[in-house]
Amino acid sequence: MWQDFIQLHSQRTPNKLAIIDRRLSEKLSYKNLNHNVSLWCSYLFEANIKKGDRVAYLAPNRLEHITLFFACTRLGAIFVPLNHRLAPRELGDIIQHIEPGIVIGEYDCPFVTNATYKKVCDITLTNDHAPTAITIEDNDPLLMLFTSGSTGEPKGVLFHSKMLLANIEQTIATGVLKPNDISIVNTPFFHTGGYNVFTLPMLSIGGTLILFEKFEPAGVLETINNDGVNVFWAVPTMFQAIADEPNFNQTDFSNIRFFLSGGAPLSLPLIETYHQRGVPFKQGFGLTEVGPNCFLHETSESYKYPNSIGRPMPFSKVKVVDENGDQVDIDQVGEMLIAGPHVCLGYWRNMEKFKDSMQGEYFATGDLVRVDKRGLYYVMGRKKEMYISGGENVFPGEVEKQLVQHPNISQAVVVAVSDKKWSEVGFAFYVGDKNITLTTLREYLNPILARYKHPHYIKKLDALPLLANGKIDRRSLVELTQAAQVAKAT
Repeated sequence: MWQDFIQLHSQRTPNKLAIIDRRLSEKLSYKNLNHNVSLWCSYLFEANIKKGDRVAYLAPNRLEHITLFFACTRLGAIFVPLNHRLAPRELGDIIQHIEPGIVIGEYDCPFVTNATYKKVCDITLTNDHAPTAITIEDNDPLLMLFTSGSTGEPKGVLFHSKMLLANIEQTIATGVLKPNDISIVNTPFFHTGGYNVFTLPMLSIGGTLILFEKFEPAGVLETINNDGVNVFWAVPTMFQAIADEPNFNQTDFSNIRFFLSGGAPLSLPLIETYHQRGVPFKQGFGLTEVGPNCFLHETSESYKYPNSIGRPMPFSKVKVVDENGDQVDIDQVGEMLIAGPHVCLGYWRNMEKFKDSMQGEYFATGDLVRVDKRGLYYVMGRKKEMYISGGENVFPGEVEKQLVQHPNISQAVVVAVSDKKWSEVGFAFYVGDKNITLTTLREYLNPILARYKHPHYIKKLDALPLLANGKIDRRSLVELTQAAQVAKAT
């Protein structure tokens, strides 16, 4: 059952340092953090927020992402951190979908039309007489994070108490984190990694977090040098940016117990760059709907098998199956299915869509993997058309849906191509009555799609190639990208 560990640590170790907020140059003990949570809980209670209500928050990484989440857990409300990188239309659609009791944010948000909106700078927190916290049951949803789908419709993934606790407990039980650890948080809270890779597990055992407003590669190295950081996780594009920093080779990594990467496959040259600096560097694996801490790679094995994600954590039940649903043999590639208490509750107001991804108790990840004779897993690719750009999931169907709304585009297909900086980016092929430049297309997309979803290449075709069954021949388009990468976006 859910336990308010911020309140617990405020009683047991009130003066232990909980959070260093770099933006505000402020240090909060667990006692201070608990007081801030109580202030927000009182504010939400006075705003008539009740169990099951949605509380949305729109801002870059802020302390409020943590204090509001825990305030919501005391009321049984569902906290919804919104992606501030989304276009106004995308945000407006999500807010309409979740029907929040209140939206709190940092910006002027005229697209909030169906809920009370408060700018955080206009809120004064004075009442710390919070109501008695309610009991949270295992299936009570506490957090909602949005992920897109192949149809272009955003899906609100419901993290219930049991799921969050399973992720926390198994992360701690496997020895990944320790009470005196110090880590950096600079991945966005609107993604599962922001909360569930280290933030909640670290706070549950009384660790210390250094909160960044946004990713700063030079700041990461400075903090590692000066603030006792010993564990750190990020996505591959972040680790590449850190390695490219002039001070990388002068940074003292001797205090680092390990670096962990997730969100996209790592390249072996990047892994070797960190290993040459004596940094234990390894990959993890998870996804929004499951985990996200699903696999554990022992540090000793990460040097010998650097391209592996390790073995399933004790609570992760994993099957690798072929297209008929039969278990594949050792070293054969198949789709990975995962079951366990860390599978989410479902999608907000779209449970039928969630059921489509379930095979009994197993969630079909769409990721293709193989398992070697040692029981180590390797990610080989994706069954789905989704690609990962800079750690962000991009679904071609979502982008295509907006491209065909352009007045000069009648058909459009987006495929992924590799990119040194972003890992993968989109290449858009279109059929239309006029030539369109990449610059004008991105100007068109700016108000309706987040920038990371924009194509980095574009090419006009007289007709899209088709398979014998009439479906678009995406493989043929991928082959075309190798000879037609023109007008690359900056």
